[in-house]
Formats: sequence, structure tokens, C-alpha cells
Amino acid sequence: MLPEYRPRRSCLAVPASSQRFIDSARGLPADEVFLDLEDAVAPAAKAQARRNAIAAVTAGGWQGKLLALRINDATTRWAYRDVVEVVAAAGHGLDAVLLPKVTGPAHIAWLDLLLGQIELDSGGEPGRIGIEAQIEDASGLANVEAIAAASPRLRALVFGPADFMASVGMKSLRVGAQPAGYPGDAFHYPLMRMLVAARSRGLAAIDGPYLAIRDTDGLRAAAASAAALGYDGKWVLHPGQIGIVNEAFSPSQDDYERAELILDAYRYYTEVEHRGAAMLGDEMIDEASRKLALVTAARGRAAGLARCQRFEPGQAMPGPGRPGSAQDPPAGEGLGQAGRQG
Repeated sequence: MLPEYRPRRSCLAVPASSQRFIDSARGLPADEVFLDLEDAVAPAAKAQARRNAIAAVTAGGWQGKLLALRINDATTRWAYRDVVEVVAAAGHGLDAVLLPKVTGPAHIAWLDLLLGQIELDSGGEPGRIGIEAQIEDASGLANVEAIAAASPRLRALVFGPADFMASVGMKSLRVGAQPAGYPGDAFHYPLMRMLVAARSRGLAAIDGPYLAIRDTDGLRAAAASAAALGYDGKWVLHPGQIGIVNEAFSPSQDDYERAELILDAYRYYTEVEHRGAAMLGDEMIDEASRKLALVTAARGRAAGLARCQRFEPGQAMPGPGRPGSAQDPPAGEGLGQAGRQG
């Protein structure tokens, strides 16, 4: 979790070659919009797409959204112009540059150095523009821990399912969907490995797109699975996918209320009564509880949820459907029994 949590529940891909899509994206409820210069743009349209991206960023109107630019991958002939032309002209309005097909830390180091040179030349704030690294093949996954540690600019790791499926020879033509014949979750290993690498460096973890636009049930299941694993969000390719994904990566009102109550109660009992553990309803809370609650509370605030309950010492503290009260731990139970590793 980043120190200052920025929501990335839904990350909308917008081809920078389409002015119509750029214009409509400003009014959509996606947490992040990235202007795409890579796969969504034909080679002959790359130069015009750069000009469109510059105009889109400098025109503004992206308030409340993270705004990113997906450049072409570092091994292509387009990548350096994507950075030099767009970031030099409009970097002041960008939150991040999204680098696809990252196979090792050298790709991140290249982009970090180039961004730093542009900032020096333009007088921009050093290190302000972040990097999002897209992991899309077996090499990238094998090196994901080193990639996550490659630059202080890194903000997120993003899973790219289409190229990954091709890279490992997965027997399927449906991007983001489970391949027929495999009894488990074929994406669990890459998603979990990426998640651990991201969290070890304080980065966000973003799942890739679900390409079957009309299959809302499939999208809902895929988003719910990634959210349950601990991911912060998911790419979306169509406005109709945004609401489903936002809902999947937002806590319920009950979970949000409970998280805020845990934070208030823990703060009270540690700072006022100087205890390391206490009861909130019928649940023991301690430092591990606080860490879990911080994540849910931050996501709830980012989703715009409002509190309906307030913590008051000694009064009944309703949990999610179960009444209780904040009190001392039961006799004989202390941190030795109640403590958990978070």
C-alpha cells in the first residue's frame, strides 16, 4: 500500500489515436485513465497519437483522475519519441508513464533516467512522474522482484494477460478467461507472485483487462477474484465495465465502518489507556488488526464512502451484523495469545 493511497480501482484504456474516445473519457467515473500509444494505435498513426495525447493532457479536465500515458515498449523504435515528445510537452499534467512488456529492471532504469533528464531540462519536480510497469511474459514474471525494486518512481505493477498467455503457451484464445481443461485458477500463480513483489515495495497491484466486453458475469467474477486476492484494481476497455470493476474493488459499507471503528478503538486504547490489545464487539483488536483496517479504510475513503458510526469507549460497538462492546480482553488472554503476524 502506498503511503498516500490513490485509488486505481478502474484503469481505463483510451486509444490516443481517437479524439472521440479521449473526449468521452473525461466524464467517465474511472479512477485512472491512460492514453494509449501502444497496441491500440497502428504504426502509421503513432505520430498523430502523440500529438493527440499532448493536446489532451494540456487541455486539462482530468480532475479527480490519475492520468497516465502508455508508451510503446522499450525495445521498439517508437518508445523514446513517445517519452521525449509527450512528456517534454505535457509532463506537468501526467501522473505516470506506463511501460509495457517489461522483462527486466533495465527497462525501468532506462525510463527513469530519461524522465529525470526531461525534468532537469524543463524545471519539473524531480521524481514526480511515476512509472507503472506492465508484466506481460515469462521473463517479466521471472524478474518481477527485481523490477519492483528498480526505481523509486515505481507506483504499480500491472498484469498483462494476453501476452502472458501466449508467452507460456496457455491453451486458450479468450484473454483473461480461464482455459478449458484446467481445474484450478490458471492465473493464480502470476497474480500472487506479482502481488507479493508489489507489496514488498509498497506498490499498487493492478489486474489486466477482461476482453469479452459483453460478458458482464465473467468480468464480475474475474474482478471479484482479483479483489479478494488483494489487488487494487483492474484495467477496463469499455465504459460499461467501469461500474462493475469499481464495485468489485470497493469495500462494503459494513466493512468500511468496521475498519474505521477498529482504527478509532485501537488509537484510543493504545494512546489513552496504553493497552496493546482490546475487544471491539466480540473481536480482539491489536496492531495486526490496525494494519488490515488501514487498507480497507483507505479504499473506502477513496471510493467516497461516508461513516455512519462513531467510536465511543464503553458503548456497544456494532460490527457487521453483530452487537458488542469495547472492553478489556477476557481474563487470561493477552498479546501472547491474541497477537497475530500481519
